[in-house]
Amino acid sequence: MIDRLFIANRGEIACRIPRTCRALGIAVVCVFTEADANGLWVKEADQAFRVESYLDIESLVLKARQSKADAVHPGFGFLAENVEFARAVLAAGLIWVGPSPESMERLASKEGAKLLAVRAEVPVLPNFSPETAEFPLMVKAVAGGGGEGMRRVDRAEDLAAAMQSAASEASRSFGDDRLILEPLLLQARHVEVQVLGDQHGTVVHLGERDCSLQRRHQKVMEECPAPDLPQREQLHEAAVRLARAAGYSNAGTVEFLVSGERFYFLEMNTRLQVEHPVTEMITGLDLVEEMIRIAAGEPLRHRQEEIRFN
Repeated sequence: MIDRLFIANRGEIACRIPRTCRALGIAVVCVFTEADANGLWVKEADQAFRVESYLDIESLVLKARQSKADAVHPGFGFLAENVEFARAVLAAGLIWVGPSPESMERLASKEGAKLLAVRAEVPVLPNFSPETAEFPLMVKAVAGGGGEGMRRVDRAEDLAAAMQSAASEASRSFGDDRLILEPLLLQARHVEVQVLGDQHGTVVHLGERDCSLQRRHQKVMEECPAPDLPQREQLHEAAVRLARAAGYSNAGTVEFLVSGERFYFLEMNTRLQVEHPVTEMITGLDLVEEMIRIAAGEPLRHRQEEIRFN
């Protein structure tokens, strides 16, 4: 059982997670920097520790152990998808409220995730080389996310400069300057499928969210169910196949591009997402509660046919 939860994050998610903890009778430990000393999550926590940075793995794990916490929830952003943080938490004898480091690692690289998707018979976009490139195309950082290290290229003469710029940004943001080149699907929709997996091999989907309305590669609005989506069932099945192939447990989101009658795997977010309340509203499930129960070793409480969408 998890009786005391350490939240390695700040702001909205550090307020959101304790709501579930209170309902489950779990004590909450939070962290804050000097600038955040008066944050609402700090005032509402059972215990709070000051840290110099939300990115200092050693300090966060030390505070978690000092607090006598049983488990660590990374929230979203910061270290939520950091494999080394997950390993450090587990090495300290604490429960990691998230997917295993091994499955995170399999899905962290866009290149590696695409290979895994191919093995799981999930459609993917082809990769170009600079010599075989067809335009328009997208330059993407292998380790990227959130639009970082991404460039649209419409002409061959612009490709070299775009790759240099994207590689430089990727190196600064992710410490990895590797790139992939993919076809740019004009007018494609961005649809993501929420999945849950337990530590006993069971994976279910919780429906999809249409997040096509974006600004600078950042989502502005999420809609569920996605309107006029003939591939709905195929998307759900593909997301579950991919999660199973990765040996995935806990909450995650599989993202797709939908173009006409076809769809293609984009990436998998190995964490809770900012937009998780959309799924909670239409399923009635508390995703944070599910994450905590899964991390504690419990099997999924709902079979796929029992999940209803409102």
